[in-house]
Amino acid sequence: MRHMEVPASNPEPPPSDQTHLRASPFALFTTFFRLGLTAFGGPAMVAYIRELAVTKKRWLSKVEFQDGVSLCQSIPGATAMQTAAYVGLRSGGPQGALAAFAGFGLPAFVLMLALSAAYQAGRDLAPVLAAFRGLNVIVIAIIANAAVNSGVRTVKNWRDALLTAGATAALIFHGNPLLVIVAATLISVILYRGVETPIPETHGGSADHARRMLCAAAILAALAVAGMAVLFLLSHRLFNLALVMMKVDLFAIGGGFASVPLMLHEIVDVRHWIESRIFMDGIALGQVTPGPIVITATFVGYQVAGVLGALAATVGIFTPSFLMVLVAVPYFDRLQSHLWFRRALRGVLASFVGLLTAVAVNFGVAVSWSLPAALIAAAAFAALRLKVDILWVVLAGAALSVLLL
Repeated sequence: MRHMEVPASNPEPPPSDQTHLRASPFALFTTFFRLGLTAFGGPAMVAYIRELAVTKKRWLSKVEFQDGVSLCQSIPGATAMQTAAYVGLRSGGPQGALAAFAGFGLPAFVLMLALSAAYQAGRDLAPVLAAFRGLNVIVIAIIANAAVNSGVRTVKNWRDALLTAGATAALIFHGNPLLVIVAATLISVILYRGVETPIPETHGGSADHARRMLCAAAILAALAVAGMAVLFLLSHRLFNLALVMMKVDLFAIGGGFASVPLMLHEIVDVRHWIESRIFMDGIALGQVTPGPIVITATFVGYQVAGVLGALAATVGIFTPSFLMVLVAVPYFDRLQSHLWFRRALRGVLASFVGLLTAVAVNFGVAVSWSLPAALIAAAAFAALRLKVDILWVVLAGAALSVLLL
């Protein structure tokens, strides 16, 4: 691929799949930071990233970008964040990937940190309590809507439905979601035997490109291990917080919402660091901040261990998925060609529909219902099905809750 430099004074030629521009880490950071300031809607931001990277900046071709989206949907982590890293990787190398990833996520982290501090200081005030009573039922509507959207995309036959139902039942009866994912992976290899799983079109990279990506990933992994060692020496709580978030990220296949049942299980059910109600408040705050829903990790970290906890949890929830982009890009074509991989991925995605459904049910049991609360939840769900922007749904719900609850 030939890289061209175009003087700023010249008008940009029309976009082309054959013309690609390189970008410096600084340009990638500032560009994605600006985009991250308005990155509401989680996976919906992928369309805006495409407009930026393919049409406006011509950093990637349409085919390259679509390959990146397919990759990010197939590996654990928040899809929009990983797509930003992929664009940075293709246009600026490993340093560009880190710059784009950090720039895109930084606004969400800063705002969530501020909201977490404000929440801790004022959550006992009557208007705040009323607002969050309403936001809790809106969170149920948000999770239910995510489950429906995932189900429409994923559940196509009785095999998908069986895995979805099994995962739902397992989590409703307090099963371990990590074990559910592992079981779905193993069962799907056999269950989908005979089911057609087409191999997507592939676009392989060079062996030298693969070596460079793996070298960069190894360096960053070594830095992550060193950082975890420092945390272990300084504070076992910070170490455990970061470790738990890494584990959540490693299993969150299918996008940011896949992290919700995993994080709920680890933080609330297993370690009892915070109550289910407070965790739901964190999800609600995550919907009024830009960035993916996994930014809830910042809120959890702050409630558990203050600012350092927020930082440790945030780095923990994003590090594995970033490393996986570096490692997976050179080998993704080869991975997709394996029948067992495609079967396992389909089964895992079906199981996550069930896990999200179970979370909505469990949250529904946990909240205190009244007629106004039920009406707010129903209205929020209907608005989300009608594609109303999630930010306006949350803000309107909070305002109504202060008046009615």
